[in-house]
Amino acid sequence: MAASKWYRAGRSLLGGLNNTSLGLLRMSSRTHLLSQQTRTFIQMGTNLKVVDNSGAKRVKCIQALKGKKGARLGDIIVASVQEVNPPKEVKKGVVTSTVKKGAVVHAVVVRAAMPRGRCDGTQIKFDDNACVLVKYAGNEYEPIGKRVHGPVPHELRKKHAKILSLAGYVA
Repeated sequence: MAASKWYRAGRSLLGGLNNTSLGLLRMSSRTHLLSQQTRTFIQMGTNLKVVDNSGAKRVKCIQALKGKKGARLGDIIVASVQEVNPPKEVKKGVVTSTVKKGAVVHAVVVRAAMPRGRCDGTQIKFDDNACVLVKYAGNEYEPIGKRVHGPVPHELRKKHAKILSLAGYVA
C-alpha cells in the first residue's frame, strides 16, 4: 500500500510532462554535463609538456607503466618525443643533443590536471600536464636534464627525490 502511494506521488509530479518535454529535460542536463570540463588520467595519446632542460619540448604518452586507467602524479610513463628545442651547440657540424625527435623515452609525471587528494584533506591540481624525462640507471630512474622548471609537488619525495632537489619551486 505504501509503495503504491509513493508511486502515485511521483507520478503526479511528472504527470504534466509529456514525452517531448522529458526529452528536452534530459538533453539540457546532458549539454550541461558536456559543458563542464572533466579531468582524466594521463593515458595513451596524451600530450605532455617537458619541464626539464633535456632538449625536448613536448612528448606523447605511449603507455602508463603503473595502472590500468592511466598515470597520475609521480607515475612513470613511456613516451615518444614530438617536439625538440633547436640545438644550442654544434661541434664540427655534429649536433650534440640528448634527446631526438621520435625517440622513445621514460618520463615521470610531475604536474597533472587531474585533482589528487592529499592526506590533510586538500586537493592539488595543475593547469597543464607536464613531465621530466628520466633514464633507467642501475635499479632506479635518474633525470636526463639538470634543471626542472616550474612547480613540482612534494608527493614526489618518496620515489623521485632527485627531481625534487632539481626543482626551483616545491608545491
